[in-house]
Parts: sequence; C-alpha cells; structure tokens
Amino acid sequence: MPRAIWRGAISFGMVNIPVKLYTATESKDVAFRQLVAEDMKPLKQLRWSPTLDREVQYDELIKGYEYAKDQYVIVDDEDFEKLPVPSKHTITITAFVAASEIDPVYYEKAYQLDPDEAGTRPFALLMRTMEAKGLVAIGKLALRQKEHLVVLRTVDNRVMLETLFYPDEVRPFEGIDVSDVAVSEQELQMAGALVDMLHQPFDPEQYTDEYRTALMNMISTKLEGGEVVAGEDQQPAAQTVDLMAALRASIDATQARKAQGSAPAAAIDADDDDATEEAAEPAAAAPKRAPRKKKAAAS
Repeated sequence: MPRAIWRGAISFGMVNIPVKLYTATESKDVAFRQLVAEDMKPLKQLRWSPTLDREVQYDELIKGYEYAKDQYVIVDDEDFEKLPVPSKHTITITAFVAASEIDPVYYEKAYQLDPDEAGTRPFALLMRTMEAKGLVAIGKLALRQKEHLVVLRTVDNRVMLETLFYPDEVRPFEGIDVSDVAVSEQELQMAGALVDMLHQPFDPEQYTDEYRTALMNMISTKLEGGEVVAGEDQQPAAQTVDLMAALRASIDATQARKAQGSAPAAAIDADDDDATEEAAEPAAAAPKRAPRKKKAAAS
C-alpha cells in the first residue's frame, strides 16, 4: 500500500470518520533524460545561488512570499500549522449535490479515501447513503498549501475524493459562439442517427495510449540496433464542405465496421465522391429497405 499523503477525518454532521488519503492516479509518460551531446552524460540539476555562487542544500532553504520586488515575508512550517483553517485536518461536508450539476471542467485531481480501522462503520454508512440517494458530497480540504474545494463520490464500493477548481481558476470562454449557427432538421436527424450507432457504455479498458506504445516500440528497435520504419503521415481531415454527404458516408462506414467487427475507420473526406455516392440513409430514420442496386461497370 502506498504511503498516505494526508491523515484526518470526514465530518458528517455529528459523525466523525477518521480517514487516510492516497493519490489515485499516476503518470505513464515516457521519461527522457537530457544528455550533453559531447560526452553523452545527463545534466545535473543544481539548486544554485547566484549571489553565493555555490550549490545550496535542502536544509538551507526557507519559504518566502514576495510582496514587493526582492522583498519577502518568511513563512515556516509552524506558521502553516497555526493557520486557523479547520480543513487542515478535517473534511467537513457542507452539502450534498447531484453529480450532474458539477461541470467536468471543475474536476482537478483524483484521490482515494480509506477509513482507519475505527472509522469503517461510519465510512460505510456515508458511502451507502450517498449511493442510495444518488448524490455526491461537497467539502473542503487543506492540502499542499492550498484549501481545495472537494467532492466525495462513490465508485465500486469505495469513496473517491476529487479536488475541484474554484470558479476564478477556470478561464472564461473567449472563442467563437456557435449557438446561433443554423443547422437543418435533416442534418440533426442524420447526426443523431450516427450518434445512436456509436452510443455504447463507457469501458476505459478498451482504450490504450497508442503513442506511448509506438514510442516504446521505436526505443526497443533502436536498442536492438534495428531500423526504425516510418509510418504513413496521417494528415488532418479536409474541411467539411458537404455536411450531409459527410454524415451519410460516416453512417455507411460505421455500419460496415460494425458488420465486420473491425477497428475504427479513418476519418472521411467530405470531398471524396466515391465515399458519398453510395451513402446510405440513417439507420434510425426508416425501416429496412431492399438492397440498393449496384451501378453498372463503366464500359
């Protein structure tokens, strides 16, 4: 079991639940060292003081808040501990809300909550109550020099804690407003049929990091002295000109893929006449039709 990054309690009305907090995710990024080309040795990161002209050790470091140019207020661990903030040691639940009311943009980082031995029964009570009500809990937690807004939610008979961004941490939208852009009813029906065909339960196990796999394969090939073969350079799909034709072609491709049980097809170019000529009507729009006659071969 990994080391807990925080120990405290959940305050649920008059119920106090001692818990431990663990990081729930880890990065699988492929790490590279920076090497000097001349001697092929990695760089050494130093904590260097430009005024002392020497490397500085960790035990020489202190924290300072810069309130003006080169002017600092010094803060130590004892100062942090004296802060009059209840969330340093207690997650006080202040509200229960529907998860659907929280915009996903507010979610920041996921953690796992684990009860201490003495807190198993009240922890189970909180978990099962949230499951029965279909709600998540909102509270606050002081962690790593910041008081986080947090949400507690149940997942597969356990409780996850996720930190949330505050509203002033979410950047306002400054892009193009498409709310008034006109789309036809036929386009909506066609797009809806395509969405219905692609609708399925979310299964994270079916998704993999293909870039990381290809990168590690390339590294293995180099390590074994083999030749790295370049794959085809996939260009971005062309700009959609005929939206209806692109939708019809997309539905055809999806139907064919499902029938064959093959991997997802590549993006369809809306300008491809061959792709649009044989476009089918949306599956959800009409009952089954007789098969379309094939075009006669050109003489």
